[in-house]
Amino acid sequence: MTQKRKIGEIAGLWAEEKSLYVKESTMAAYRFFIRNFIVPELGEKNRLTEDDLHRFIFSKLENGKSLNYVKDLFTVLKMILNYGMKKGYMPRVCTDIRFPPEKVNRDVEILCVDEHRKILEYLKSNVNGENLGIYICLTAGLRIGEICALQWKDIDTKAGMIHIGKTIQRIYHSERKTGMTEIVIGPPKSKNSIRAVPMTDELMEMISGFASEMNPEHYLLTDSSKPIEPHTYRIHYKKLMQDLDMPRMKFHGLRHSFATRCIESNCDYKTVSVLLGHSDISTTLNLYVHPNLAQKKKCVETVWRNLH
Repeated sequence: MTQKRKIGEIAGLWAEEKSLYVKESTMAAYRFFIRNFIVPELGEKNRLTEDDLHRFIFSKLENGKSLNYVKDLFTVLKMILNYGMKKGYMPRVCTDIRFPPEKVNRDVEILCVDEHRKILEYLKSNVNGENLGIYICLTAGLRIGEICALQWKDIDTKAGMIHIGKTIQRIYHSERKTGMTEIVIGPPKSKNSIRAVPMTDELMEMISGFASEMNPEHYLLTDSSKPIEPHTYRIHYKKLMQDLDMPRMKFHGLRHSFATRCIESNCDYKTVSVLLGHSDISTTLNLYVHPNLAQKKKCVETVWRNLH
């Protein structure tokens, strides 16, 4: 007969097994939730009820945690509970929890066309590693971790392609007493994020004079064997935006701006999704495809004509 265990023990066993199959950065996020929420509040329990789960979840929302944050926390807890039930370490409990609807629908931050052009013109006239990275983000839609991890060997000037196969991030190890954070370079967000993106003719012109002379192992932004981490690169980006009198916008807005220009140029949605490295075309559609009133009227009128 399987011995019953406390939730804290089950979490430890689950994490030990799970760490064999997921990225280090993902596991660090899981351990953070376990150490800071699951073990302190539920660790000594050897059984849970549906009411226990509701109280646990809604207490986080009441304390100001975002709905997405709480959903991520519950996903980890649910995996632990399912593991415990499968192993026979705890009684069964219903984990089908209903969350309240999202209250705030935040608009995607983007540059207008004139702002987009202004930044590109400045970057073209002031070429250095850090500026080149922002130019690439505005014309290829890379994430900040992807651009920070880009090396010169990833730039194929003959084919005119940028090969994206890794990302860089600082991860937090909550179980450590010293050295709790570290920079990790690993696979990008998903398998779809491993992709090749064409370079614009202008970008090819900008780098054609020196790209072949660069050390292939050096990082694009620093031209050295040591990369710049995303936090530091965001500081450069914010200063650039301030100097150019641009809107205060998160770095990810560069990627959103590129995607929006693609949609405005009537690029097909599947191609845009592939360029961005989205895991599913629905992500692209939900973020960037919002028909305006004129498009809606045109659609209805077209249907009406086809019926007569």
